[in-house]
Amino acid sequence: MIRPAFAICGTLLVLPLACESGPGTTEGPRGAVAAEWPAYGGSPDGAHFAALDDITRDNVRTLRVAWTYRTGDVSDGSGGRPGTNFEATPIMLDGTLYTSTPFGRVVALDAETGAERWAFDPHVNQRIATHDALTSRGVATWLDSTRAGVAPCRRRIFLATFDARLIALDARTGERCADFGKLGEVDLHAGVRNIGFDLTDYHESSAPSVVRGLVVVGSAISDNRRLDEPSGVVRAFDARTGALRWSWEPLVDLARPESAPKQRGAPGRVASAAPAPAVRAGAGNTWSTISADEERGLVFVPTGSASPDHFGGMRPGPNLHANSIVALHAETGAVAWAFQLVHHDLWDYDASSQPALFTLTRDGRSIPAVAQGSKTGSLFLFNRETGEPLFPIEERAAPASDVAGEQASPTQPVPLRPRSLAPQGLKPEDAWGVTFLDRGACRRRIASLRSDGIFTPPSVRGTVEYPGFIGGMNWGGVAVDAARGLIVANTNRIAGVVTLIPRESPEAKRPNKDWTALVYAADSTPYMVKREILRSPLGAPCNPPPWSALSAVDVTTGEVKWEVPLGTLRDLTWFPTPSTWGSPTLGGPLATAGGVVFIAAAMDHTLRAFDIETGRELWHASLPASAQATPMSYRARVGGKQFIVISAGGHQEMHSRLGDYIVAFTLP
Repeated sequence: MIRPAFAICGTLLVLPLACESGPGTTEGPRGAVAAEWPAYGGSPDGAHFAALDDITRDNVRTLRVAWTYRTGDVSDGSGGRPGTNFEATPIMLDGTLYTSTPFGRVVALDAETGAERWAFDPHVNQRIATHDALTSRGVATWLDSTRAGVAPCRRRIFLATFDARLIALDARTGERCADFGKLGEVDLHAGVRNIGFDLTDYHESSAPSVVRGLVVVGSAISDNRRLDEPSGVVRAFDARTGALRWSWEPLVDLARPESAPKQRGAPGRVASAAPAPAVRAGAGNTWSTISADEERGLVFVPTGSASPDHFGGMRPGPNLHANSIVALHAETGAVAWAFQLVHHDLWDYDASSQPALFTLTRDGRSIPAVAQGSKTGSLFLFNRETGEPLFPIEERAAPASDVAGEQASPTQPVPLRPRSLAPQGLKPEDAWGVTFLDRGACRRRIASLRSDGIFTPPSVRGTVEYPGFIGGMNWGGVAVDAARGLIVANTNRIAGVVTLIPRESPEAKRPNKDWTALVYAADSTPYMVKREILRSPLGAPCNPPPWSALSAVDVTTGEVKWEVPLGTLRDLTWFPTPSTWGSPTLGGPLATAGGVVFIAAAMDHTLRAFDIETGRELWHASLPASAQATPMSYRARVGGKQFIVISAGGHQEMHSRLGDYIVAFTLP
């Protein structure tokens, strides 16, 4: 049985073929309907939901590997090559799976067997990856309905490469679409403010979004290198020609914050587009995935911090629209509404998750909603037409900065429901350790640092940041089962330490030889920045486990329905660790109509299935490497079976086992 689909193109997995940019259905040989997965998040709504119930809570335990494909693209960072993070979620349509590798190659696979149909190599310039591991989270597609069924490039696959090119390919052959841009590609460096001469700090890592014949892209910008990082401009290009249709700059006039658009209604929401910045700060970029509402003509953009992340003395004011969810009119790029999740960010607390669009039923009324996750661990819910919060959000007093030249925001927005899905600060009495000795060391370390709650500003003394700079929630996003009224999200619970180092101090002039910390230049500011995980002498986190959790939120009441630890460290340590400890995670969940949530994301090599109603683990399977990617699902046309597919290639920066595997599971 397949749940009824909305009459809106691009909203659920199973829709009529008449939806030009949405998924389609076809009858299989046994009468089973073939259901597609035509966008990174399942459909442009980013809900990570498969409206298929072949796999249920009763039979999921019988899942087995159907096929495995190896891309050949993996690197541990040795031999002069950058490392790789395999984070891609494939798309599937017309019986073909399309995905990208960390090296930016696009491969097309038979959705039933995993056999390769074609491969395209854009020859990404790997020398630009001097600060970041190579990654590509996926591709996007568009159907040109004006072309005949066999015409070249009627169906297009779009790739945004790590070296910042937007490329259009023929979905049938993998050949470039010569009428798009210049010989099939657009240079995304062109026209971006503050682009460095070496091009090493401006990248593309997420799949593009396609809406109303436009390809919309943000950017990934290397953090904390300098004050004048590249602009976080969001742009839309004509899907047929590659012509630029609009661009939107995220930062308001930072030099004169009093001229910024006035907030109206709920705190943090502004009414108009931002003028071009008058100071040097950049970023505020959208490095996560953009979602689209085809019917309403809106794109939903999650933005990150203005540059640099941890000292804002040279970017005064709230820095609207950084750290925000912003709804833009798809055809013009004008701001429909926006809400800032963190004012004047000093913690790298990006709006990191893909916005998830769904319909909320409240008091018998259907409300078009959007859920936005943050690295703070908070989940914000809004009416996606108006931007009105669906649960109260209050401005709470926040600690002041003790750093010369810094003016922290006196308040920060905190949703009253749902409660935060991650702890909001760490005190000495909260210290944890495997033994009383390392617990005592952690207690003393926390006491030596500034730690006044989640929004404690960075300091020269050193500040506890909890949740740490990896989140909270990260780019994996959330999964929404609107029929059951549940949102499922995974969160990290690892404390970090941020220390500002005066540029003229002896420490700033010493070479960094501490493998447990990273020191960033933050050029043109008074301070360098040191970031590290808050660890015990044994190397374990100083905050108590679990170090990640999987949670379900009831969207009707705003209550957390269940919460369980996620993952283990057993594949990284020489001794077994309790499952109650959890593991840091990158990647996200998939929800299905069968009542099953699938997720890997942890540092172990395991794909797990949970009961969406209770959080009980139903099944798990070993993978050939860790899977820092979000699973997807479809029903194949030929055999009529539902598949669960995940990329298992590890993550160089998490030091998990690397690989190049795409693994598909199905029922016997």
